[in-house]
Amino acid sequence: MIPSDLLVSAYATGWFPMAVDAAEIRWYSPDPRGIIPLDGFHIPKRLARIVRSEAFRIEINRDFPAVIRGCAEAERDVEDPGTWISDDIIESYCALHDAGLAHSVEAWQGEVLAGGLYGVAMGGAFFGESMFHHVPDASKVALAGLVGHMRERGFRLLDIQWVTDHLAQFGAIEVPRRSYLRMLDEALTAPVDFV
Repeated sequence: MIPSDLLVSAYATGWFPMAVDAAEIRWYSPDPRGIIPLDGFHIPKRLARIVRSEAFRIEINRDFPAVIRGCAEAERDVEDPGTWISDDIIESYCALHDAGLAHSVEAWQGEVLAGGLYGVAMGGAFFGESMFHHVPDASKVALAGLVGHMRERGFRLLDIQWVTDHLAQFGAIEVPRRSYLRMLDEALTAPVDFV
């Protein structure tokens, strides 16, 4: 398990962990870094209709362990189909959740968890870690819910680590690591809370 204070200091300096197998965790600080500018978030028209239809109910932190496990078990359409969420990662982030720093944004249909995402909130920065869905579009609706929540609370930075084709449709961009670290320093001083 990664100590919570180590995770906090890592995020505050631009680093995050990923499991490369069941026993090894490596630390990353990409250059360039992927972010979604909150004022540049784009919801595709079809997704906007789904959000308006209220087919999903957004909840925060209702079942964080189920969300991180859902992310760990999700099939990935990438060159490496494995997961970067090992048992150690799950245990570490559940501890960070218990400390009030890791959060889940969840899309529910009735009493069924349809999808969601999780990440870490510090100051005015949210570090998105992973997302999953059991029902089509549920994770996208959760992302839209996250951005709306961040805007309402006065957050400044949504870190997504790397830009993928999937996230590019929402307005994701790459910024040089030096620029990212400046934005991070500014966001960390924002007097906001996630919940």
